[in-house]
Amino acid sequence: MTMLIKIGNSQGVRIPKPIIQQANLENIEIEFEVVKEGLLLKPVKKVVRENWEDNIKKTISKNRDNKDDAVLNDFLNDDDLDDWEW
Repeated sequence: MTMLIKIGNSQGVRIPKPIIQQANLENIEIEFEVVKEGLLLKPVKKVVRENWEDNIKKTISKNRDNKDDAVLNDFLNDDDLDDWEW
C-alpha cells in the first residue's frame, strides 16, 4: 500500500520499479483516467503515421501532371520498412 505525497503544489504516488516494469509503463507517457473505483494509469498509445497513406494519395491526385508521382509512389511502397522499429 502507498500514500499520496506532497510534490510542490501537487501530490504524487511512488510506484515501485517492479510494478512499473510488470505494467510496461517504464519510460513512456502515461495518461490518467478517472474510473468508478479510483484512478487508472495507462500508457499513451501514439498512432504512428495515422492517415499518412490517405494524405499522400490526396497529394498525388492533386499533382497528377507533376513528375513527383514516381517519387510519391515510391514513398507509398513501404515493403522495405518491415524490419523498421517505430
